[in-house]
Amino acid sequence: MKNKFTILGCGSSLGSPWITNYTGSLKKDSKNIRSRCCAHIQYKNLSILIDTSPDIKSQFLKNKIKNLDAIIYTHEHADQTSGIFEMRPFYWKNKKKIPVYGSKRTIKALLSKYTFCFLPRHGYTPIMKPYIVKKNFRIKKKNKHISIKAFNVVHGLINATGYLFEKVAYLSDCNRIPKTSLKLLHGLEFLIIDCLRKNKHPSHFNYDDALEMIKILKPKRAILTNLHTDLDYNYLKKKLPSNIIPAYDGLKFNF
Repeated sequence: MKNKFTILGCGSSLGSPWITNYTGSLKKDSKNIRSRCCAHIQYKNLSILIDTSPDIKSQFLKNKIKNLDAIIYTHEHADQTSGIFEMRPFYWKNKKKIPVYGSKRTIKALLSKYTFCFLPRHGYTPIMKPYIVKKNFRIKKKNKHISIKAFNVVHGLINATGYLFEKVAYLSDCNRIPKTSLKLLHGLEFLIIDCLRKNKHPSHFNYDDALEMIKILKPKRAILTNLHTDLDYNYLKKKLPSNIIPAYDGLKFNF
């Protein structure tokens, strides 16, 4: 089995179109229909989810993902976490709690907001087990495991977490990368990076910020994600150099 990374959703917090059917400057194109940000890692026999977006059910069904071994969270905001309750069938299917990994801040917020997932409530059995990650950690299943580095990125007023594994890095929500984290991100095969919109934003990289960071880090390939309604897929495709591509829902690559 080849190791595969899938962009399940590449849209900003409201996706596109919005619930009001607003599409901004996006042209009519299937690659401009964007669900909320999250991603999936298939590593050997391990199925690992990055974040649980509000669209997670349709994302799993569209990508024919039939099992889940662990979830890793970038941060606690609603567009990254509010699909958490959809994971219940995997607890029933596997008959064991789903391991959930995140920073101390993120795990604390999940325990507070989604208590029923982690602790017994009103006769419901908890379906998840939390693990606080700081730097390096492993996710394993039987005799297989994947080693992952967690590192801090700045996301406006909070710290979020980026993840690095097998020369692939995922940074979906950030507007600054501390020097200690930057040191980890040179020589990548793939960099998936926040690129919210054309204009500056207080908690996300915009187009110019993302390209400047890619220029500094020099990955072999970069993928722009967390795309707002002013960044049309074909506009980006024509404008970007060949080693940088805009994400779209369902984009896959082997690593």
